[in-house]
Amino acid sequence: MFERHNTGERAVLVHLDLGGPSDPDEINEFHDLALSAGAEVVTYVSGSRRHPDPKLFVGRGKAEEIKHVVLGEKADLVIFDHSLSPSQERNLEREFGCRVVDRTGLILDIFSQRARSFEGKLQVELAQLRHLSTRLVRGWTHLERQKGGIGLRGPGETQLETDRRLLNQRINQIRKRLERVDSQREQGRRGRDRADIPTVSLVGYTNAGKSTLFNTLVGSRVYAADQLFATLDPTLRRLDLRGEDPVVLADTVGFISHLPHDLVAAFKSTLQETTDASLILHVVDAASHQRATCISEVNDVLQQIGAEKVHQIEVFNKIDLLADFEPRMDRDEKGQVIRIWLSAKTGEGTDLLVSALAEYFRKNHVTQKVRLNPGDGRLHALLFERGSVLNETSTDEGGWEMDIDISEREFRRLLKEEPVLENCIIE
Repeated sequence: MFERHNTGERAVLVHLDLGGPSDPDEINEFHDLALSAGAEVVTYVSGSRRHPDPKLFVGRGKAEEIKHVVLGEKADLVIFDHSLSPSQERNLEREFGCRVVDRTGLILDIFSQRARSFEGKLQVELAQLRHLSTRLVRGWTHLERQKGGIGLRGPGETQLETDRRLLNQRINQIRKRLERVDSQREQGRRGRDRADIPTVSLVGYTNAGKSTLFNTLVGSRVYAADQLFATLDPTLRRLDLRGEDPVVLADTVGFISHLPHDLVAAFKSTLQETTDASLILHVVDAASHQRATCISEVNDVLQQIGAEKVHQIEVFNKIDLLADFEPRMDRDEKGQVIRIWLSAKTGEGTDLLVSALAEYFRKNHVTQKVRLNPGDGRLHALLFERGSVLNETSTDEGGWEMDIDISEREFRRLLKEEPVLENCIIE
């Protein structure tokens, strides 16, 4: 039986055109994924088939070709731009004499390198364990050290059964820890709900510039780089809107085509910030030739997590990479903002985005005429403090008549804090 090695990152990349030619951008993305994982790409093997081979995925002839390439290049790793079944992966490892990683395993490896927070590391480990639980080939004996190997095995229990049992124990342990973390995150969401503070969630294909836009808008220092999955851990910051109540801006993990289902499931609590958001800013790389495909892939993931009904505004980023392109705001036939063209890197057009956010949340405003008595000085001061007074005239009794324009949630809050306001409204 082939033993899995722990050293070496020289990689041979394999991509098959199944049922037709692939887009060059997809192949470039695969290459970028391998580089993001830290692989040293030594060569690239391509081919075409109508259907994957059940045993070796690539077929006997192509497998022999890859084997010769692995030996000639002294490669330690073969990475497939496809999802392999556990048996296919084992058969190929036996054939090549080196590690074989499919697209899912590659993405999971990148995530494991990028996770920084306690929650993020647990989520990635859970996804990895779920993925690898079907690929047990004497690969998990190190887990015995957690509880000690002697005495753990029952009569007649094989090593593989022991590994699988220990693996399931670890999965259950991580799930319980994530439930506690999720409970804390839910408390934060409930707190924002009680304060009636809306959340705006940034989503988009990986490397579309979400974190750069996040930093530009809120003046934060979230890590941002020109690489796939530069950031994983969600970050929430307050964003002040001109003349409006502040919102919470949430930067989330980037999406990618064929995002592993185990990963989506593991990051469910993190992605809940998007599901519960009042508005989604869908960040798109405007300079990408595949932007339509990327938009579709992101919308597919949003549907998976139940966020497809949350209102979206598309943010076409990186216009600095387009020739003779100016920032602009696109509207639909009803006059509602549907798209902003900007550059998060240079800051061009970000003022349009802030204006669009202010306009969106201004829709839920209340316009009222109120008459205050001379003794309502506190309420008079609060209305001015909220910046909601359009005009004011003094009454003969020494009070005030005011026209106010205030957000619906702030109006409800004032009614709760100052019940007298309800009696001051002029019908």
